[in-house]
Amino acid sequence: MAVSLGDEASGRICAGVKSLDFLLKEHMVLNGFMNIANLSFAAGPEGLPAAVASLEEQLGAEFKDGGFHPRFGTRNHILPLTRSQYLEVVEVLEHPAAEKAPFGQAVRARTEMGGGWLGWVMDVDDLQPYIDRLQREPVHGSRQFPDGRRLEWEQLGVKGLLNDPQLPYFIKWISEPSVRPSALGEGSVELAKVEIAGNRSRVSEWLGFDLGDTFGGVEFEFTSPHGQPGIDAVTFRTLRGLVRI
Repeated sequence: MAVSLGDEASGRICAGVKSLDFLLKEHMVLNGFMNIANLSFAAGPEGLPAAVASLEEQLGAEFKDGGFHPRFGTRNHILPLTRSQYLEVVEVLEHPAAEKAPFGQAVRARTEMGGGWLGWVMDVDDLQPYIDRLQREPVHGSRQFPDGRRLEWEQLGVKGLLNDPQLPYFIKWISEPSVRPSALGEGSVELAKVEIAGNRSRVSEWLGFDLGDTFGGVEFEFTSPHGQPGIDAVTFRTLRGLVRI
């Protein structure tokens, strides 16, 4: 469900956004460069086309066919956002990989719950500090484009989508910039605010730094620290104004 917000609400969000110089410093955490890469939204039982059509109507922007993830048994459509970020809508396929891969399992579970926000992802330039600190091994990921090209990356922490979905997982791109989502160009929709049911200190501990009220130009609000964890809602700044989904 989308809610359009007025100018007053827009001003409150803008007031929380820090200067560009400070935002750049926020990105440079102790473990290297870190940026919000994308948000993932799981299609409901009605399927991927219906979920994409609903979000396109709410946001006033068109998604692109992203292809499928052969290792995870899923496929997606993506919407380029500002700041080289993107919104992903994903659905699970009837494929053996979906039964084994944690990402496929997480998408299926969210779809069976009716669909909705699945998780968020951080882009880092070096996974090794997170491997060492979290004592987890990375998994190779790939997405096959409709035109035959392939995007590849390493990811860490995806099991959190099943166990503690307030936590982001981490990715490091392997492929050249020409096939990364940012190559699609700057979108007209901006990620403005993420509302998370969970605990800020828990997420900060996972990230390795204190996550403040804003990071990378995005406002973070935490609610229901003792409830079911995960993303509750996301606000986007669109050509039509602020839209909360």
